[in-house]
Amino acid sequence: MSEALAGKVALVTGAARGIGRAVALKLATAGCDVVANYYNSHEEAEAVCAEVRNLGRRAVAIKASVGIPDSVDELFVELRRHFDRLDIVVSNAASGVLRPATDMALKHWRWCMETNALALNLLAQRAVPLMPQGGRIIAMSSLGALRAMPGYGFIGASKAALESLVRTLAQELGPRGIRVNAVSAGVVDTDALQYFPNREELLASFAQRTPAGPVLTAEDVAGAVYLLCLPEAGMVNGHTLFVDGGFAISG
Repeated sequence: MSEALAGKVALVTGAARGIGRAVALKLATAGCDVVANYYNSHEEAEAVCAEVRNLGRRAVAIKASVGIPDSVDELFVELRRHFDRLDIVVSNAASGVLRPATDMALKHWRWCMETNALALNLLAQRAVPLMPQGGRIIAMSSLGALRAMPGYGFIGASKAALESLVRTLAQELGPRGIRVNAVSAGVVDTDALQYFPNREELLASFAQRTPAGPVLTAEDVAGAVYLLCLPEAGMVNGHTLFVDGGFAISG
C-alpha cells in the first residue's frame, strides 16, 4: 500500500486491542505517526507502538479515560509534548453494561453515554485547534444504534447519540476543512465480544446472513477508516459508513 497519509499524525483511542489496534496499524502502514490511547491495557498499547515504530513511524502510548474531561485534558497535554499537530482522530474506545434496560440505573446510563458519545465531543474540542485543513474525525459506531439487541439498550442508545453528534460536528467543522464521519461495524470477534452472553449466536447469525462472507475482521473495519481519511473522501461528511458485509440489509 502506498503511503497515502505520509506525514500525518493520528490519535486512536482504545488502540491497544481489537479494532483500535487494527486501525492504528493500518494508519501507520499508510504513513501516519500514531498516538495510541489506552486505559487498562498498557503492555498491549506499548506493543502496538513497537509495531508502529517498526514501520518507521513515531508512536506514543498515552493512558486516559476518554469520557472524563480532566483525563482528556491530560491526554492532550501529553500528546502536545510529542506532536504539534493532529490530522486524524479516531474515537474508538467504548464501554458499556450488557443488561436489560429495565435493570439499569442512572450510573449505567452515564457510563455508556459519557464513554461512547460524550468522548467524541471532548476529543473534538481539544483536537480541532491542532487540526489543519483536511483533518478527519472518525467515530466508531455499531448496528445497535439502529437495531434493538438483547441487553444492548443503553449502549445502543449511546451509539445512536454518537451518530447524531457526528452529523452535528460535521456541520460545524465542515467550513474549517475538517470532515467528521462514523464507521458502523458488524459483528467482529474481538476480545470485547467475549462479554456478550449470546456471542456464539451473534457470530452464527452474522455468518448465515452476510452476503459478502461469514467473517468480518478488525482489519476490514480499519480499511474503512483508512478510506475516510484519504483526500479522495474530502466530500464525505456527516456520514455513517456501514462495514458489515451486507448483514444489515438481510432482514
